[in-house]
Amino acid sequence: MENRTLTPEKELSGLADAIDRILDKGLVINADIAISVAGVELLGIKIRAALASFETAAKYGLEFPSGTNLETAAWKNAAIDKEDCPQCCKEVDKEELLNFACPWCGWESARAKKQKAIKVEAKVGVRS
Repeated sequence: MENRTLTPEKELSGLADAIDRILDKGLVINADIAISVAGVELLGIKIRAALASFETAAKYGLEFPSGTNLETAAWKNAAIDKEDCPQCCKEVDKEELLNFACPWCGWESARAKKQKAIKVEAKVGVRS
């Protein structure tokens, strides 16, 4: 029997990969700072910061700066809905992933399994 070693499919190789991952997934920082003396709050600071690509921000419903033109070609291309497959993590068209299966690994969503079961029941009902 031959020995096989498992290696990660994608390794983070540096700062560029780390920034790409942060922009792809998003990063939110919430901080509350309070300065009080004898139980009386003298100063309260609330900090909310989000770091994400515009595509990720749009996905989660964050507002864009005023004057952002959403009709440009870049935005229209980004509007094509893609999702990461839960099993193999490869990017797949959202409709294909939800209604059929992942073309890479064959993972099926609950909706796709239900649709397949309905089709099988319909075929069985027609034959009987």
